[in-house]
Amino acid sequence: QVRLVESGGGLVQPGGSLRLSCAASGKIFNVDAWHWYRQQPGLEREMVAEVTFNGNINYVDSVKGRFSISRDVGKNTLYLQMNNLRPEDTAVYYCKLDIKPTLWDRADDTWGQGIQVTVSS
Repeated sequence: QVRLVESGGGLVQPGGSLRLSCAASGKIFNVDAWHWYRQQPGLEREMVAEVTFNGNINYVDSVKGRFSISRDVGKNTLYLQMNNLRPEDTAVYYCKLDIKPTLWDRADDTWGQGIQVTVSS
């Protein structure tokens, strides 16, 4: 089994910064794609940032220029640097990794437990 552990959330004032981490452990042959999602109160979960299978990086328009996604492949860890945070960034943030347990398996979607980010003065 694979486990994802998220950290780095919390309360921050508008204009502040946070760095989220998502560490994967367990049976991992390869991570095909890396994603951050968020779910804001009353809304559906949305993709915030991702690194796709071929290495492309995508962001939802509302975070472009403020958020930056990165990963440490050797440590199977995903990061989300969030700068110039706004109250509307308040949400529960989830990492999702598309993980292949072995060379011969297809990638399975694995979700983190979610971490709260609150932007408020």
